Amino acid sequence: MEHQINEDIRDKEVRLISDTGEQLGIVSSKEAMDIAIRKGMDLVKIAPQAQPPVCRIMDYGKYRFEQAKREKEARKNQRVVEIKEIRLTPNIDVGDLKVKVGHACRFLKGGDKVKVSVRFRGREVTHSSLGLDLLRRFAELCAECSTVEKQPKLEGRQMHMFLAPKKEK
Repeated sequence: MEHQINEDIRDKEVRLISDTGEQLGIVSSKEAMDIAIRKGMDLVKIAPQAQPPVCRIMDYGKYRFEQAKREKEARKNQRVVEIKEIRLTPNIDVGDLKVKVGHACRFLKGGDKVKVSVRFRGREVTHSSLGLDLLRRFAELCAECSTVEKQPKLEGRQMHMFLAPKKEK
């Protein structure tokens, strides 16, 4: 949100708040601007919708710097959860399955969600129960590091299941 500062404020009267936070009452814009200039600070309109608008005397450059610093700190602390995909086939071998489970656990411990999909080729789609059993077995093998967020579901020639990281207590 951009604030109106100094000469941009065109209202006749404003409610003025000093740099220490005390209310100075309703004064003309020119008088408020003179007070701000005497203190070597800026006049900033902080509540334009109020009647009369509320203006505050402050160091606007310092205020913007601190606000940018707070936003940067907030961005640093937030984490974007990605969805990693692991693809399987209905006739996967035990060793290969364990490798895929290891990858899934590594992704889940990193805080990402995992989409496990089984792709059916040719006539394999007629045996979709094999894919369902495979996904359930995969979920059991990942049970210590994940919870099933979305149960297995067949969509076209693929069956999907979503795993989410387990919540720490």
